Amino acid sequence: MARRTTSAGSLSIKKEKRIKMNKGTRKLLLTLLVISFAASIVTIVMTGKGAAKSKQFVDSPAEVSTQSTTQTAPIAATSATTATEVAQVVAPVAVIPPNAPVAQAPSATPTTKLKARPSSAAISTVTSVGSLDPTKARFQIEFSPTGAGISRIIFSEFWFHAADRTAAIRNAAAIASGANVIPPLPDISSRYFLAPVGSLATFTVPMLCAHSIQVDGQSISLFGAVWSEQSPGNFETLLTDEAGTPVMKVRRVFAVQSNEGDGYDITLTQTVENLSNLTHKVSIVQYGPGDLTQAANEMMDIRRLQFGYLMSERRDPAQSSVITHDAMLERAAVVSNVAAAKFDVWPSPDQKEQDQHLSWFGTTNRYFSLAVHAPMTPTATGVPSKSLATSIESIRASLGDASPTDPTGAPTLFIELHSPVRTIAAGQTTDFSMGVFAGPLDRAILAKKQPYSALEMSGLIVYSMGGCCSWCTFAWLANLMVIFLDFLYGYVVFDWALAIIALVLVVRLVLHPISKKSQVQMQLLTKGMAEMKPELDALKARYGDDPKKMQQEQMRLYKEKGVNPVGCIGGFLPTFLQMPIWMALYAVLYLAFELRQQPAFFGFFQLFGGWSFLGDLSAEDQFIMLPIPINLYFTSLPSINIVPLLMGGVFYIQQKYMAPPPSTIQTPEQLQQQKMMRVMTVVMFPVMLYKAPSGLTLYIMTSTLVGIWESKRVRKFIEMTKDQPIVQKKSKTRDAIGKLYEKALERAQSKRETNKKFKDRG
Repeated sequence: MARRTTSAGSLSIKKEKRIKMNKGTRKLLLTLLVISFAASIVTIVMTGKGAAKSKQFVDSPAEVSTQSTTQTAPIAATSATTATEVAQVVAPVAVIPPNAPVAQAPSATPTTKLKARPSSAAISTVTSVGSLDPTKARFQIEFSPTGAGISRIIFSEFWFHAADRTAAIRNAAAIASGANVIPPLPDISSRYFLAPVGSLATFTVPMLCAHSIQVDGQSISLFGAVWSEQSPGNFETLLTDEAGTPVMKVRRVFAVQSNEGDGYDITLTQTVENLSNLTHKVSIVQYGPGDLTQAANEMMDIRRLQFGYLMSERRDPAQSSVITHDAMLERAAVVSNVAAAKFDVWPSPDQKEQDQHLSWFGTTNRYFSLAVHAPMTPTATGVPSKSLATSIESIRASLGDASPTDPTGAPTLFIELHSPVRTIAAGQTTDFSMGVFAGPLDRAILAKKQPYSALEMSGLIVYSMGGCCSWCTFAWLANLMVIFLDFLYGYVVFDWALAIIALVLVVRLVLHPISKKSQVQMQLLTKGMAEMKPELDALKARYGDDPKKMQQEQMRLYKEKGVNPVGCIGGFLPTFLQMPIWMALYAVLYLAFELRQQPAFFGFFQLFGGWSFLGDLSAEDQFIMLPIPINLYFTSLPSINIVPLLMGGVFYIQQKYMAPPPSTIQTPEQLQQQKMMRVMTVVMFPVMLYKAPSGLTLYIMTSTLVGIWESKRVRKFIEMTKDQPIVQKKSKTRDAIGKLYEKALERAQSKRETNKKFKDRG
């Protein structure tokens, strides 16, 4: 009998240990799940997981320039041939998708076979308009006679690197002050520019160049040396019949705005003049905004295709409201569609059915955009038209050659703009003109300047990391954050780093009541569980063989003591509430043009010999630049960044102050598990955020420091109230989390009983 008692006691002890271990395991799994969830979101944002794997990298401005020169060489080599032969040799093969629409033949007698030729002697030298002087123009445009397009747009006040921007600012300040010593201006290769990316059929395709014209159902190539440049940016070509008689004249004229207002607009006047005595039906195909350059150090590809459109006249008779909602395509999705022989980009079947009309279309990279928009020509009522439908009826995409600078060998995305079929009477001219925006994704321009404000082109600005993490970026919160940060910068602190710190203080102040309550709850829970340990042990000894009764008695005891058994979950609440802010702030610091190349603390560190430390809040802090980047398996490290390391140290200090004291009911194994999790948190976040924008790590580190101070205040409050009993007056409204916990226990117990009944019957 004694042996049985001893054996039963031994089994009871083992069972109790297993229960404790199971509870400890569940706590460990819950905590690891929370940390893993946070880590996975941050990792997705950092690596762009789920976004496009195909990237076009530009290692340096010189690389793009060299590529363009090399690939256009075959055009020059064929200059001795006839214009028709040149057009046939140079024109890319199968650029237009095989299912592209064909213009309908007119009722008039079809024309004979046409060919394009220069209207006069072509200018062989590279011409340009605009200026690199910021006081005269926003950019300088270099043209290409191949297709009468643009070979490069060089900005007069934007640079590839923050150090070059700082040097340019010092140069301008010295000139304005009349200083004797003028710091040198960085080389032109350091200026930021937009240029063709990749190639098509081994040839470089100039931006916005002409592809072909369809006359009475016949397609005539306009890509090649078939243009004559009458003056910089003014191109002409003649369509002649087999006898050499001119039938039509096509003009393409690029004009740059003066530097009044914003000055980022280009007017593309594109006309077709009928020189014959017959009526013809024509349509034009040209290359539109395609892939834009992407810097080699960017962590993800967030290039997009975006639209602004007008509803049908039935729904919007005045045609005054430009819609941008749900009018964005990820580049990766378009590439996948084209690879699957789905070439249509605009309009979609739904847009056709609803008779929507295009107002503007553009492609974007991280900070810049190239977009075509309605020319805003006055209508009969005197109100400028916001419709681009007279110049662009449909948009299609095609894929070029594999990019030699892309490690994945992904193809380049080319966009084709197809005009509607227009009837031109003898001696008449039809217009396919449009406006072109080539500039930064700056709210001060797109949301406030004309014609961009009227066209709602601020829709080009999207603070979202894209891919599968679009939902977790909280774009609406990012928009509010940019506005608030801009307010702090412009009216309160006048420095972006100080604005970020001020944002920390505001957020912590708003979350202080919740944070204080959660910390007090965790401390009281630990103290309450310790005081209830003898009673819990007594319940286990009494109802150990009846789990349902045991759970009921435990819940009764928790209610009597005023202790929520899952109150520890409330300790994660401030972190969960701040995670959307972290994600939105990451998108803001990564995508907001206002923060591009902005130094911290009024550029204080740059005063020490141009030190790069915190010289760009949208990039790594670059405490020490390495002479040779360290190439790792998944990334490269061009610099030693100290702010993430300091953040890890602050996390370690935070564990000392904010971690609850060890509970007397925890086993040594559980205590060891908690210690390991604290170490993981201290190490994991600095590693994940090592290459994050320095503004984000500055925010998190400052927030953690404020949290440590806040935790000290809460501990002081708890010490002042330590003599108060844990047993609280029974409340009529129980904690919501406790209710959920109780219901979950009941459902689990009911499920176990049901399963047991089925097993007994079986």
